[in-house]
Amino acid sequence: MKNGHAYLNHSAQQLTIRMIEDASRLGILHSRGSLGEQLIDAGANCQGGIEAGLRIIEICLGGLGTVSTVMNNDPWPYALTVRSSQPVLACLASQYAGWNLSHEEYFAMGSGPARALARVEPLFQEIDYREPDAKASVVILETAKPPPPAVVDKVSKATGIAPDGLTFIYAPTQSLTGAVQIVGRVLEVAMHKAHDLGFALNDIVDGIGTAPIPAPHPDFLTAMGRTNDAIIYGGTVQLFVKGDANAARQLAEQLPSHTSHDHGEPFADTFKKFKGDFYAIDPRLFSPARVIVTAIETGDTFRNGSIHQKMLERSLG
Repeated sequence: MKNGHAYLNHSAQQLTIRMIEDASRLGILHSRGSLGEQLIDAGANCQGGIEAGLRIIEICLGGLGTVSTVMNNDPWPYALTVRSSQPVLACLASQYAGWNLSHEEYFAMGSGPARALARVEPLFQEIDYREPDAKASVVILETAKPPPPAVVDKVSKATGIAPDGLTFIYAPTQSLTGAVQIVGRVLEVAMHKAHDLGFALNDIVDGIGTAPIPAPHPDFLTAMGRTNDAIIYGGTVQLFVKGDANAARQLAEQLPSHTSHDHGEPFADTFKKFKGDFYAIDPRLFSPARVIVTAIETGDTFRNGSIHQKMLERSLG
């Protein structure tokens, strides 16, 4: 334990070992790279699937969250639910894809507990977490190709973990595995937007989010649009917070995706409008459709936003 929390990397490593042991059942491929790093192809040159995606989500959360699926009566009945009683560490210190691991023609943003070792992102100036004794680490990449040796070396140097202690899990957006693991960020996007809004991270003590699992699509833009729209127009998140009820009310008012001026069109259309520049899109768009914020010290609950069925019909098909 460190700072009252379980080690992210140790927990994730145990989950990764079990994923490798279950590779055949999960429909994934395991190999070693040229520097000795472990590679898990979870959907590029193999079938992968929903279970593989769920496993990746739990690894991405550093073992500090749980994931489940449910069938309901909605037009898109198959949904996943992510919850964590340590959402700042699970979502922001681990799951958030905030580490640029691009190299030459290789483009990828890294997520997973290795980020908490590297601490190269400005976000870690606000997260008081250290894991000095990590012996292994995991990086998750939303891509169809394994990282080149230069990226493996970069991660090794930044984390202090030898290449043979690193595991890289990758799956493209177009795969079923990829669709599941991206939608599994429904709680994380709410946490990230709360941070952007200036809400005190230490006051967020618990969280749960749910979103429909969209069908994968062979076209990258369509697949990306569906996964984003599943959260932006179909996601629901509840956060449990400490502190003043007025602060909780203000968070609920500002958190849903409809507060963005880019809200109202399928994400694929918005992406094309901005010529593929993610950073030109209003960042307020990247949040769930519906939010519930509960102030645990006063007993007040505040709600805002709604599920946008017509937009889901346009995007998810």
